Amino acid sequence: MREILGLFGAGLAAGVVSTVVSLASIVSYPALLAVGIAPLAANVTNTVSLVFTGVGAAIGSRPELAGQRHHVVRLSGISLVGGATGATLLLLTPAGAFERIAPLLIAGASLLLIRRPRPRPHGRLLYAALFVVATYVGYFGAAGGVLMLAVLSAMFDKTPARINAIKNVLSGFANAVAAIGFALFGPVVWWAVAPLAAGFLIGGWLGPKIARRLPGQSLRYLAAACGLAVAGKLAIATYA
Repeated sequence: MREILGLFGAGLAAGVVSTVVSLASIVSYPALLAVGIAPLAANVTNTVSLVFTGVGAAIGSRPELAGQRHHVVRLSGISLVGGATGATLLLLTPAGAFERIAPLLIAGASLLLIRRPRPRPHGRLLYAALFVVATYVGYFGAAGGVLMLAVLSAMFDKTPARINAIKNVLSGFANAVAAIGFALFGPVVWWAVAPLAAGFLIGGWLGPKIARRLPGQSLRYLAAACGLAVAGKLAIATYA
């Protein structure tokens, strides 16, 4: 019971963190390891549970998603295919394929959030970048939302809260299709999914309410600062 309550609390915190600064796995993945779940099983269990963050975030972000259905529909296919690609890579390749480049990807994305490129990159390049990010989300996921927020910030000239709402939905798509693959073929620890997913659902619903109250561009800067911190932590763990 103590482990179940702990995972629910971790999911609640991670759901809020996911929808505000895109770092859910930094909270939830260590919580799964702490209850004795092996790293690969913790990764796939986390991805399956993260689907519920997307559901909660979509419900909580309805004001920001208003009028943006065409953007979500247009980009959802890329997220779905990328998430499926990442899940396939995780199941078929040795663990660690993304870990060595993850710190560089996250640091670069964080810097782009601080200083968005002008002029905007070509649309095809941004679509390719979105596919790579969705693949990363399906495979490894740590700070994947920061990467996606950076790509979408370069793609759209919108307020951070509205871009963050699109990010939450597209990340949810990438997670969902990866979760289907993991549920069918991966070592999912199902007893841990229920409490973690319940926390994710509530946290994902609460997160947009917090994000929309952040002033000006502070959401981008907060996500960038957190992303740089995660990149530094992962770099030390990977390269030291």
